[in-house]
Amino acid sequence: MVESAIQWYLLPYTPAFSMFQGASALSLDAKGRLSVPTRHRDALLQGRGQLTITKHPHGCLMVFPRAEWEGFRERIAALPMQAQWWKRIFLGNAQDVEMDATGRVLVAPELRSAAGISKDVILLGMGGHFELWDAATYAKQEAEAMQADMPDVFKDFSF
Repeated sequence: MVESAIQWYLLPYTPAFSMFQGASALSLDAKGRLSVPTRHRDALLQGRGQLTITKHPHGCLMVFPRAEWEGFRERIAALPMQAQWWKRIFLGNAQDVEMDATGRVLVAPELRSAAGISKDVILLGMGGHFELWDAATYAKQEAEAMQADMPDVFKDFSF
């Protein structure tokens, strides 16, 4: 039984939604609401605009369409006890939200604080979900990554 649970989270991931891609420079309003870019709204409305936001270990937030979140949540919940703290980080901090009629999503103050987000943000399409970064933090980390050597996984990759 444990072996089948371990195999479950090792399976390749297949997103149920469109593949989200691209970066959008945005600003949260005074209430902490994010206006979802128009190019992503139709795909998100297929799931009735229901989203889940949680922490990412790299210091940003992950924004999932609810159907994508449910698959991710199952994979995290199936992890063995050695991953209990990571279960707490991902599952214990998850917030279910809904887009309003104008395409805005409220980002909870606790999550904004955890990611160092105040106003200016970058929303990155990452396939089946988004990453939401504080704009200055993202720019700094991207610059550091661009200055570093490419990971070995790219050695045989053709551009």
